[in-house]
Amino acid sequence: MLPIIYVDNHLLVIEKPAGLLSQADRTGDTDVLTMAKAWVKREFNKPGDVYLGLVHRLDRPASGLMVLARTSKAAARLSEQFKNKRITKRYLALVEGNPPDKEHFEDWLLKSYEKISVVKPDRKGARKAELDLKVVKRYRGYSLVEIDLATGRAHQIRVQCSSRGYPLIGDFRYGSRTELDGRNLALHAARLQLEHPTKKEPMTWRSRPPNTWPTEVLSWLDRRS
Repeated sequence: MLPIIYVDNHLLVIEKPAGLLSQADRTGDTDVLTMAKAWVKREFNKPGDVYLGLVHRLDRPASGLMVLARTSKAAARLSEQFKNKRITKRYLALVEGNPPDKEHFEDWLLKSYEKISVVKPDRKGARKAELDLKVVKRYRGYSLVEIDLATGRAHQIRVQCSSRGYPLIGDFRYGSRTELDGRNLALHAARLQLEHPTKKEPMTWRSRPPNTWPTEVLSWLDRRS
C-alpha cells in the first residue's frame, strides 16, 4: 500500500518508499505507477484502464514525495512547470564527512554503462548539472544536508556529492563506505511545491525521512518541525 498524501481530480501525491521503482522496468518488480493506478481504480471504482501521468521520478533506493497527474491536461501542465523550473523539490540527505556549510555545485555529467560520471564540459553527450547544498546538522562522521536542485539529471545528487568526497550514506555505487539499511541510500524528497494545474494555487507538501534513518537524525528533525 502506498502512503497517499493528497488526492483530487487532477493530482495524486504519494510518499515513495525506498527500494520501490518509480516506473516498471525489465526486472518486473513492483513500481509506484502500477500501485497508484490500482489504488485509484479501487478507491474510485473506475472501470477499465486508469490514467496516471508520471511527470518525474525518484531513484529506486531513494524515498519521498512524488506527484502523479490524474489527467492528461494536468500532466502537460506539470511537465511544463518542471521544464520551466517552477516546481521546487527539496531533498534531505545524509552524507559522509563534513562538507562546507553552503556550497553551489556546477558540473557536467555523462552516463556510461549504467553509471554517471563528472566529465569536462566539452565532452560529447555531457549535460550540465547544478544544485545548492546546505549543512543543517553535523554528526560524528556524517552530516545532514538540504539540497535544492536547479537541474534534474539522473543520479545528480549522488554523483555530485560523491565527486567532492562526501558520498551519500548507503550509496555503495558511488563510493559510500557506510551502510543505511543494506539496500537503500539516505536520500529523501522532503518538500514539494508546485502550482495546482487547474486552480493555479501554490501547494506545498512535506515528508519525514523513513525510520531506517538514524534515530538521532529523526529525533532532531521531529523537534525542529
